[in-house]
Amino acid sequence: MSALTVASVTPLTPRMVRVTFTGDGLADIGTWPDQQLKLLFPKPGHSAHVSDSPDAGVWYQAYTAMPEPERPWMRGFTVRSLAGGVLTVDFVLHGDSGPASRWAARARTGDVIGRFGPSRDYARPLGVADLLVFAGDETALPAIASLLALLPPAQRFVAVVEVADPVEEQDVPGVRWVHRSAGDDLVSTVSAIEVPPSAWVWLGGEASAVRALRRHFVGLGVPKKAIEFAGYWRRSLTQDDAPTADDLAEARERIAALSE
Repeated sequence: MSALTVASVTPLTPRMVRVTFTGDGLADIGTWPDQQLKLLFPKPGHSAHVSDSPDAGVWYQAYTAMPEPERPWMRGFTVRSLAGGVLTVDFVLHGDSGPASRWAARARTGDVIGRFGPSRDYARPLGVADLLVFAGDETALPAIASLLALLPPAQRFVAVVEVADPVEEQDVPGVRWVHRSAGDDLVSTVSAIEVPPSAWVWLGGEASAVRALRRHFVGLGVPKKAIEFAGYWRRSLTQDDAPTADDLAEARERIAALSE
């Protein structure tokens, strides 16, 4: 685990803020598609430090052994960019309902949090197909934007992102925006798009929407191994709540996909 120090805070939209960090070891990590990491947010009166061990098992044991009032809140994020020893993470702001959003809304230069990862052990290559499909809500936008930036100019793709309203749109070329304020939703919009079975698909966002879209694409004949998927959040539940049966099934399938 390493510490991250806030270098800058930049509002992107009314509901999203970009935070850049510096910290030991960032320049040595390298980059790959869809980099994931854990960020640790200190509880009042405590620090985000857990353990100096680089071993994931030792580190997690130390984390779970901490008294609950002292244990930092831990949340998963996708790297927006990592270059020159500077890590960029985009945070969705949804009030004080979660520790990450609450922290990001008040973040200032010099603030310190913790990180674990990103780890190349979990790296997955970008799909190879005539058509690539990317779909998600605003929580998946940082990942989708970073993935689109890796595509060669001639690559055909479809990218659909659901956001609250038009002011939440960002300058990401090629994205089709879906606005909840207009009564539209990600699942209906993406399901209406003609996609061949030979496509490669990336899905992220609210867990039930991701599952619905994954079932849709499997029904179209897209092989399961050609669908990358991640439920970033759960409606009416937090990351601290116990996993549901659907969550556990999703985790098993993702683990199985990593071993293929």
